[in-house]
Amino acid sequence: MMISTKGRYALRVMVDLAEHQGEGYLPLKEIAQRQEISEKYLESILKVLVAHKLLAGLRGKGGGYRLTRAPEEYTVGSILRLTEGSLAPVACLERDSPECPRSADCRTLPMWRKLDAMIRDFFDGITIADLSAPAQPEDGGPI
Repeated sequence: MMISTKGRYALRVMVDLAEHQGEGYLPLKEIAQRQEISEKYLESILKVLVAHKLLAGLRGKGGGYRLTRAPEEYTVGSILRLTEGSLAPVACLERDSPECPRSADCRTLPMWRKLDAMIRDFFDGITIADLSAPAQPEDGGPI
């Protein structure tokens, strides 16, 4: 599994907004500068996040973007599924995929199902609040 720049940048933006949530709406330009992401590419990511109500956007003077919920309410899994489309390790486990005619005889399907569950459990067990927590010196990070 390879997470695209879209998914990685979406996570970075969500963490950035969580870290600055007390500042109200944050302008696209400021977020782009802090995260070193082009404004045009960042805008396309933010559009998706706003359309799915993960963020609120406000146009005009004093406008920008902000989280719609507390950072603890966003999971990494939900953001990656939104931006990546799927985190399934194989096509037959993707949502709405037709049942594979070989699934009854597939020796590897139980392994792929277990990996799929591990990926889901891992990413759904991490929140934006976890990622925005200060690094702990003993382990190098908040996770």
